[in-house]
Amino acid sequence: MPGPMKDCSRFCGKYTGEGMALYAIGDLHLSIGTGKSMEVFGGRWINYMEKIKQGFSLVQPEDTVVLCGDLAWGMSLEQAKDEFAFINDLPGKKIILKGNHDYWWTTVHKAQTAFAEYGFHDLEILHNNCFFYKDIAICGTRGWFFEEEKGGEHDKKVMNREIMRLEASLKAAGDKTKYVFLHYPPKYQNYECPEILELFRKYEVPVCVYGHIHDKGCAYAFTGTHENTRYQLVSADHVYFIPQKIMD
Repeated sequence: MPGPMKDCSRFCGKYTGEGMALYAIGDLHLSIGTGKSMEVFGGRWINYMEKIKQGFSLVQPEDTVVLCGDLAWGMSLEQAKDEFAFINDLPGKKIILKGNHDYWWTTVHKAQTAFAEYGFHDLEILHNNCFFYKDIAICGTRGWFFEEEKGGEHDKKVMNREIMRLEASLKAAGDKTKYVFLHYPPKYQNYECPEILELFRKYEVPVCVYGHIHDKGCAYAFTGTHENTRYQLVSADHVYFIPQKIMD
């Protein structure tokens, strides 16, 4: 069952003061001791963990950053501990959602328990819930690619779950303006996810931020406005490992 509406007053509530802003970035693909460094791909990925640190230098402690999935290569929470320590130590309050390569993911409860045990107090999880930032609600889920002519029953089941999770998040936001953060794009090249786009229309979503797309695939990513929703791609390599400001 979807969790209750989350009061984010401790985490991303109505702060005041200079420097408060909402950022997003996805696909950090951190590898500390897992032997899966993205540097093997060369190009922008060379020395990428240092680039992430430099990119986050613009984030203030009171700012909030949504991390749009594919965070760490660790295969378990224990194996990903160092990667999450890296994320926790970056400036700002971090809200994370899972991507398709977050193999460490089991359940929200297990992740929250591990974060508390490890002392990671600047990490929160977006999953069947929402967070409030000023006058908007931060909603989202992983999403999924599913095309009727290509996807099988497994893909259909996964997509249906993701639709339910996204709507639970949107409902939790009440009458707040709803910004949606996903891992998968709901629009890409000739592909559209009609179920997600219908939720955008139903809940009047003005902004959709997503990741997942890399390298040459970014040329086919949809950015701009479609049916009153503005789309923004924030994959780390695409944005040169600099968190993108979504709003002040």
